[in-house]
This record gives sequence, structure tokens and C-alpha cells, in this order.
Amino acid sequence: MAAYLQRRFNNPCKLKPLFSIYALRFKSNRASEHEHLEPSPFLASWSSPKDPRVAEKKLTQLRRDYAKSMREVRREYRFEVEAQMEEKRRKDEAKREVLRLAKEDRKAEKARLSQERAAERQKFEQEFRETLMKERAEKQANWRAKEERREEKKREKKELLRRQSSLWIDENDLEKRVLEAIVDTIPL
Repeated sequence: MAAYLQRRFNNPCKLKPLFSIYALRFKSNRASEHEHLEPSPFLASWSSPKDPRVAEKKLTQLRRDYAKSMREVRREYRFEVEAQMEEKRRKDEAKREVLRLAKEDRKAEKARLSQERAAERQKFEQEFRETLMKERAEKQANWRAKEERREEKKREKKELLRRQSSLWIDENDLEKRVLEAIVDTIPL
């Protein structure tokens, strides 16, 4: 890979693609964050002995030691991965808790706003009812006043009729008066 990158970027004819520059930059950032182990003591530790049996024993021992060290490295890696997963789980749990609390706050705020709106609506309805009651009372009072005036007019008419009726003539006298009126005409 390094040889390919070296050939690619050292070639003056080709421009460096933008994504490769970014990839290298991010790769270098990740590399600086990661902690590497020391080089393995097994590298370049082989010196070939003259006796093949000793060489075989030494090679077997070298393989055992390498397998043992790799088991240890894998165990440490598993431990680190589990620790990272636990940390991620804790972060996710904390994030979920924050989201849950935010949701509860939103619900509480929504409930408070709905209670305020309900109180305002109830107050408005109460004021509306009171206004309607006042208007109805005023209409009722106006209607009663009109009815009283009508009744008063009726009473006045009856009283006037009663007063005029005292001047009226009885039926017995009526024939006599009609006859007199016909016989004695009064010129106008």
C-alpha cells in the first residue's frame, strides 16, 4: 500500500485526488490517537543453530512463546473492546436518559401550556356566559317594560271606555232616542 501511494503521489503527471489527501489526513489523526505496542521480541530473534534438533526445539519454543504472547494480546484486546463497549453503552444510556428527561420536560411544558389554555378557555367561557346572562337579563327587562306599557295602554283604554260607557244609553231608551232623532232633525 505504501509503495502504491508513493508511486501515485510522486508521479508529477497525476494530480493528487482530493479524497486521498483527506483520507491520509484522517488516517494520520487516527494513528496519533492509537497506542501501539512495542515491536515483538520475536521479530529478528531467530538465529539458526547448527543442529536440526536444537533448531526444531528452539522453533517449537519460539512458537509456544509467540502463541502465549498472542493469547495475552488477544485477551487484552478483548478486555479493551469490552471496556469500549461498556463505555459506549454507558454513553448511550446517559444519552437516552438525557433524551428521556428532555421528553419529560417537553411533556410537562406541553401539559402546563394545555392547562393554561384550558384555564383561559374556561375564563373566556365564564365571561361569555356572564355576558349572555346580562344580555338576557336586559332583554327580559326590556320585554317586561314593553309588556307593562302595553298593559298600561290596555288599562287606559278600558278606563277611557268605562268612563265613556257611563254616558251610554240603555237599550230601552235607545229606541225612544232613535225615534226622536228621526222625527226631530236638527239642522247642522
